Amino acid sequence: MTKYIAKITALNADKIGVNPHGTAEFTENGDKLHIKVEMFDTPKNIEHWEHFHGFPDGRDAQVPTMAQDVNHDGYIDLPETEPVSGTTMVPLDSAPEDMNIPHDGYPVADENGHYEYEVDVPLDKLQAKFKEAFGSTDLQLDKRVVYVHGVPADLKLPDSVKGDVMSYDAHTTLPIAAGKIVKA
Repeated sequence: MTKYIAKITALNADKIGVNPHGTAEFTENGDKLHIKVEMFDTPKNIEHWEHFHGFPDGRDAQVPTMAQDVNHDGYIDLPETEPVSGTTMVPLDSAPEDMNIPHDGYPVADENGHYEYEVDVPLDKLQAKFKEAFGSTDLQLDKRVVYVHGVPADLKLPDSVKGDVMSYDAHTTLPIAAGKIVKA
């Protein structure tokens, strides 16, 4: 059994009015990957997309800082995270093994901004999809970053904040928290 953990801390907190934080745990055990995420103080009563991001070539992904705010609008939006965190790889949704990123199967925060997400993923199915997308079956979890996304649709965002994921806007994709995955 191999366990990985990420301490998830806030991004864009001063702009979104909450301070999201929590933990993500990944436990490889035989043919299963058990994933558990618990978040606190997220924007309440909305769905939060969550994924791990990384580089297909195996480079070590890192959590972004304000240095990634290249357009200096005060927000770190999704496109600005790519140079340090790579691309969206695996969704932490109702079926991670399907690697179906844009859909409505992600956790929803309660009225206190809290949610828990827990799932057992068939490792062989996830690795097959991962190989199809990225050329390798090795998830390299200790080289990945967990992201939590999403702010209320009525939150005023400047036009400079980009979503860049198919037809989903920045309210859905704005990173609100991230954490580096490390081997426990």
